[in-house]
Amino acid sequence: MPASSLRLPYWRLSGYYFFYFAFIGAFSPYFGLYLQSLAFSAWDIGLLMSQMQLMRLFGPYVWGSLADRLARRVPIVRLAAAASLLGFAAFFLASDFAALLVAMAVMAFFWSAALPLVETITFDHLRDEASRYSRIRLWGSIGFVVAVMGAGALLDFVPLSAILWVCLAILAGILACAALLPEAPVHCAAGTALPVGEIVRQPRVAALLAACFAMSAAHGALYIFYSIHLAEHGYGKTAIGALWSLGVLAEIGVFIGMSRLLRRFSLRAILLASFAAAVVRFAMIGWGVDSPAIIFVAQLLHGLTFGAYHAAAIAAINRWFPGRCQARGQALYSSLSFGAGGLLGGLFSGWSWDALGSAITYGASAAFALAGFGLVWGWVRDGDVGRAPGSRVDGEA
Repeated sequence: MPASSLRLPYWRLSGYYFFYFAFIGAFSPYFGLYLQSLAFSAWDIGLLMSQMQLMRLFGPYVWGSLADRLARRVPIVRLAAAASLLGFAAFFLASDFAALLVAMAVMAFFWSAALPLVETITFDHLRDEASRYSRIRLWGSIGFVVAVMGAGALLDFVPLSAILWVCLAILAGILACAALLPEAPVHCAAGTALPVGEIVRQPRVAALLAACFAMSAAHGALYIFYSIHLAEHGYGKTAIGALWSLGVLAEIGVFIGMSRLLRRFSLRAILLASFAAAVVRFAMIGWGVDSPAIIFVAQLLHGLTFGAYHAAAIAAINRWFPGRCQARGQALYSSLSFGAGGLLGGLFSGWSWDALGSAITYGASAAFALAGFGLVWGWVRDGDVGRAPGSRVDGEA
């Protein structure tokens, strides 16, 4: 095992991912239901939930640029954790739309800072063993499953407002993990690094970022309205939690096997398969919701539409934005995909849900995914991305 592996703070990094995605597991499926219980319209719910994506438009790049210039990332991650916890506490005091909108925006601005920085810290700890990333990131998926199943079972017996306490406790866990998170020396690649603007203007980079934008737009209706969609078709909260968990279990399976996939397939091939799966998945959710068997299969496709897609995309971004550009590269990926793409998807679904119906809304999600497929097919070549460095199974955690 390489010396760098011996120094890898595996459990401290994994613990952060566990709590970070546990928050998403409690927040994304159930907070929309909580807002619905406050009698907000679909448009209001879409606007409130889209603040998470809106702040990802510029927040990650602001924080990433600061981290690149200071060459210090962990203090910003800790500040983000503390400020997110305080921002979320405002939900206990707010109930009208304007107050909730401000509270969501404040929390999301700081929340958006953390993950791109933690991704760069993780890759700098891994250095030439990038294939081990999936073995750390899978703990985020495990945290998501624990939270979504636990919260779903809990909410079958307690008021929906209890989700506020669940989320607050998880945010406290994020803060504790951030306090233990170790900094890593910035891993600068050999050679002269290009300015970020020149990197982004490369056709392969611009095409991948545009495809990531489309993939996140495709997922907008899923993250905001999937639980509402299921509930309106007779699924209980425990069943809803189980379906969310099924998707993430598929994601965990992909993360566990990702290094083997990277040995056999190029990143381009994995990305194309992921976008194709997304087209099929969202069509199934839109028109097959009354069939548990169809929804079961659709959720299994989450392993491709998020797990394989994210691991391949982030490996390409990590390669194309080396050294001191890494934090800004990850920030651009987060801003343009989860930020801009998620915002468009969330706002569009908030309007179309009432205006056009759930089936057409998820049909639009499939169309976004098809556009992303076309971008990768046309402008990202095998030679541009190849396979991730360190794509082997030796010495994995």
